[in-house]
Amino acid sequence: QVQLVESGGGLVQAGDSLRLSCAASGRTFSSYGMGWFRQAPGEEREFVAAIRWSGSTTYYANSVKGRFAISRDNAKNTVDLQMNSLKPEDTAVYYCAAVNRQMYGSSWYRVSSYDHWGQGTQVTVSS
Repeated sequence: QVQLVESGGGLVQAGDSLRLSCAASGRTFSSYGMGWFRQAPGEEREFVAAIRWSGSTTYYANSVKGRFAISRDNAKNTVDLQMNSLKPEDTAVYYCAAVNRQMYGSSWYRVSSYDHWGQGTQVTVSS
């Protein structure tokens, strides 16, 4: 079992940067694949980025590729999302998620693939 707590959200202007962090409890964090998702008002939750347990492979939504970077520190039980060149359309509640089983291809991008979720942190980007 793992519990997730996000932090780092806030109100920024377009073009600014923000770094989100997800702190995980549990001794087996290093075995979990981790993801970031977001949900804007009235919209479905959507994939943003994911990282394998080893950190060797990362995945990104096309909308954030080249602007966002996911990383993890298994010694500290954290996974971060560095967000650069933020746009108003990035405004959403951002959620950290974890999965402890083998993932293949498109499974990384699906909400239903993840077993554990944080409470979310609000990111608002003004124009």
